[in-house]
Amino acid sequence: MDDDASLRTALQTLFRSVGMKASAYDSVRAFLDAERGDAPGCLLLDVRLPGMSGLAFQDQLESLGIDLPVIMMTGHGDIPMSVRAMKAGAVDFLAKPFREQDLLDAVAEAVERHRGQRSVREDQADLRRRFDSLSPREQQVMTLVTAGQLNKQVAAELNLSEITVKIHRGSMMRKMEAKSLADLVRMAEALKLPKTLDTAPPPSQARKP
Repeated sequence: MDDDASLRTALQTLFRSVGMKASAYDSVRAFLDAERGDAPGCLLLDVRLPGMSGLAFQDQLESLGIDLPVIMMTGHGDIPMSVRAMKAGAVDFLAKPFREQDLLDAVAEAVERHRGQRSVREDQADLRRRFDSLSPREQQVMTLVTAGQLNKQVAAELNLSEITVKIHRGSMMRKMEAKSLADLVRMAEALKLPKTLDTAPPPSQARKP
């Protein structure tokens, strides 16, 4: 994203020469108004843009729901700008004129970072879907088991028989696709499950044989 038309054309030509898809915009508004794909990518931002600056736009990415990594570039940069951009999570800060290879390396790193972030989010969403597919009782059993409680302790806390806890535990393990208790514990950590139940089971649920 740069207001220099000749630079935008040169950058598009460079990226396409190495097989990278690239779209060019002269302002933040032009970028926001355009349709964007859903593939891993990054934002190459000039610090000084008409309207909203690149640095200001970087600060608003999260609130706008844009998760693309940022590479900042400028012909007027200084140390405070660089520090601010990097603290805000920029992958790199390139001063014009920059070497083409430096830019390509930075873009490759940013795209790979975005690909990794997307993979983590997708895995997390899948894990959450599996947890949400559990019955409320199975969720309770998972919470207590992954907190280190034995079946008989879980049974006592939930006012169930130990056999019933084992049935819920087996069903829960299948739905979560957990191969072992260690696997289940890692899932619980990823889901940030509490170590204890927030509320006790309803008193009307009597112990089952």
